[in-house]
Amino acid sequence: MLEAGSKAPNFTAPTDREGELTLSDLQGQKVVLYFYPKDDTPGCTKQAIGFTEQLNAFTKAGAVVIGVSKDPVKKHDKFIAKYGLKIRLVSDEDVAINEAYGVWVEKSMYGRRYMGTNRSTFLIDEAGIIQQIWSKVKVPGHVEEVLKAVQEL
Repeated sequence: MLEAGSKAPNFTAPTDREGELTLSDLQGQKVVLYFYPKDDTPGCTKQAIGFTEQLNAFTKAGAVVIGVSKDPVKKHDKFIAKYGLKIRLVSDEDVAINEAYGVWVEKSMYGRRYMGTNRSTFLIDEAGIIQQIWSKVKVPGHVEEVLKAVQEL
């Protein structure tokens, strides 16, 4: 189980716009790594738009913002185009990154049990150490709370 003070698990994965991202390549910058269930759903859309709207403030504070879901790259590209998103989105189709961060969990809805992403955010410092974790995130106010933590780091 990851906690503040843990080394952030490294990964290399495909991103939107046919890119690729390796977390360790971002050392020297703060990283906001947020996990969300699915592109183009109400909560996930609000969260992505919120991070996009505050992206200049995150950049000014020395942080990059990266979203992770199990959606394929083509779905990320459509999501970005539809809402004018400016953040990078990582595709984790095999859920290996979700599992490494402990956010791939059993969920229950209407009595049905299934595996899914626990909406979570990790604030990683310039040395690759997790400084703060938000688990079971509620979208309203979350982006502002994360930005404040980044600015104080």
